[in-house]
Amino acid sequence: MTADLHVHRYGPPGPVQVVAIHGVTEHGQAWELLADHLPEISIAAPDLLGHGRSSWAAPWTIDANVSALAALVSEESDQPVVVVGHSFGGAIALQLAAAHPDLVAALILLDPAVGLDGSRVREVVDAMVAFPDYPDAAEARAEKATGAWADVDPVVLDAELAEHLISLPNGRYGWRISLPAMVCYWSELARGIKLPPAGTATTVVRATKADPQYVSDQLISALHGRLGADFQLLDFECGHMVPQARPTEVATVIRDRLKAG
Repeated sequence: MTADLHVHRYGPPGPVQVVAIHGVTEHGQAWELLADHLPEISIAAPDLLGHGRSSWAAPWTIDANVSALAALVSEESDQPVVVVGHSFGGAIALQLAAAHPDLVAALILLDPAVGLDGSRVREVVDAMVAFPDYPDAAEARAEKATGAWADVDPVVLDAELAEHLISLPNGRYGWRISLPAMVCYWSELARGIKLPPAGTATTVVRATKADPQYVSDQLISALHGRLGADFQLLDFECGHMVPQARPTEVATVIRDRLKAG
């Protein structure tokens, strides 16, 4: 199954220590900025199925990604890894820990999108289907710069466009993703909350300036109830793109978690 995943690798060679899982419509290279702050740590950052240069073949589900990621960890690490998940990647990380607790040493969930309201999801998907692409690269950039990427360094945004924006056969521009897969993945975000096993050290970073807010009180309550002292909630004053907006702070969280064992 790992043959279906295109994996971006950062840090020294050797067994993978951290697996970084991106959000819907993103790609593994989006973790490069954060990896630059962790040069001593071996990181694997795959493009999820239907994203980037990974397979675009169905099925497009959380479960399919969990299977692929479990195979990746089993092949590339000799011990459980710290799993970092952003947005939709947080939902996948939780499912991975629940299904394969032997592979996950700890979870770091960056503004995770989990158990979203179904009506809200429908609004997002309706807009995605109605406006799936852009007339030019400038409009694609403007949408990000005035939205979730508003507090990200413009140089980082330029790198995002250089890697992830492509020209389409219709002469317009779009992200290097499968639109049918994105529709399915947004639906997956309306699934119920899946909790990790008791004893799984879990940190949730809540982006206080994200609009809309993704981290629900229900998720926080559920994780605290299951994990107790093994659960940590941190508030970062930034928008939804936490790895790009606050790489230094996120790197500190990851490094501290690895040191804690």
